Amino acid sequence: MSYVEFSSDAFLVAFFLYCFAFMFYVIAFAGKKWSNRDPIAHQRRWGRIAFIVSSTGLASHLAFFFTRWIGSGQIPTSNMYEFMTFLAMSIMIAYTIVYAIYRKPLLGVFALPLTIIIVAYAAVFPQEVQPLIPALDSIWLKVHVTTAALGEAFFAVGFAAGLMYLLRVIDYNDKTKNGRRAQFWLEFTLYSIIVIVGFIIAVFAFRGAGYEAEFTQEKVIIDSRGVQTETTSNVHYTLPPIFKPYNSEIVSVQPFLGVDKPLFEAPSWMNGINAGRKLNTVVWSIIAGTLIYGLLRLAFRKPLGAVIHPMMEGIDPEDLDEISYRAIAIGFPVFTLGALIFAMIWAEIAWGRFWGWDPKEVWALITWLFYSAYLHFRLSRGWQGLRSSWLAVIGFVIVLFTLIGVNLIIAGLHSYSGV
Repeated sequence: MSYVEFSSDAFLVAFFLYCFAFMFYVIAFAGKKWSNRDPIAHQRRWGRIAFIVSSTGLASHLAFFFTRWIGSGQIPTSNMYEFMTFLAMSIMIAYTIVYAIYRKPLLGVFALPLTIIIVAYAAVFPQEVQPLIPALDSIWLKVHVTTAALGEAFFAVGFAAGLMYLLRVIDYNDKTKNGRRAQFWLEFTLYSIIVIVGFIIAVFAFRGAGYEAEFTQEKVIIDSRGVQTETTSNVHYTLPPIFKPYNSEIVSVQPFLGVDKPLFEAPSWMNGINAGRKLNTVVWSIIAGTLIYGLLRLAFRKPLGAVIHPMMEGIDPEDLDEISYRAIAIGFPVFTLGALIFAMIWAEIAWGRFWGWDPKEVWALITWLFYSAYLHFRLSRGWQGLRSSWLAVIGFVIVLFTLIGVNLIIAGLHSYSGV
């Protein structure tokens, strides 16, 4: 068995261990209410088991990372599959560090699902080893990408703790205007997470069913001298085409629910790489996520936040607030080094300039400015508790857009990351 094949098996083992660890965390904190003996002892015992299993999963994840590195001869962070797997591994490393500081396994209830979602999201992308393009063939790839991802991983832990704080303190029985507003945005946050899960489920469901559709798209490009060039390219879909590419013709479409042709055409102004297919994927993600959210609401007959809130009883919200702040405070200097300083050094070497207003550069700067504001408000204005937790949640939403939205939707020098 080659190193790359072994790494794939190790990655699968890590995924299942993370899933088991999450279930053990749920038993530790939700099951203590039904424990006939000492609830505290029940929580400690199952929390310890969950941490051991999650740490074993991290060890398997590290084995995946290093064996793939050895087998491919290059650090596995050069495409979306490799980077997202590394980010998931970094989140587990950050969680382990925070656990070593605070000895509070309760954070695993939310850190593990976040890791599982990112691992599943990574598996959507092609998993073959791809050779590095010249711009990536540099030692600065290792220091820039790894430190930036590690900083974002601590932001993810801060997000998990902040979200737990909101679920702990927001009262769904509060009928005031401010109370209803807080309930709406918390529920919208949970819905957004479910939309990402819906995307993963939709992709794997149709991929497992072998669904395919193909179009030929004609593009007209006019250069600065007014010379017109026409190109034709094939666009491959693995989800039923609600939106077909702009100015395209059908090559083949498998019928789905009796529909054998696209319902709409992507707008003409969406002229990025595979813009029509990406719009189609976004729409399917919203459809699948909304369906899952609706089924959950139908099953529980109450908002999801109201379902989770009683499970958070007995958890000290001040602990969650402190963990969220400390995680972000640790991640901020690491992110500053990786996403800004090391990135600018690499940009000078690869492209001959420190800064070029590339979309990825701009959003990395926006992320850094947002967390700078977070720390300023926290330290200078005394923003703690509810305000601080909302900022932690919003900040990680910006991180996700920087990672996913910029890589896969906005064209730029970093577009190769979405391959």
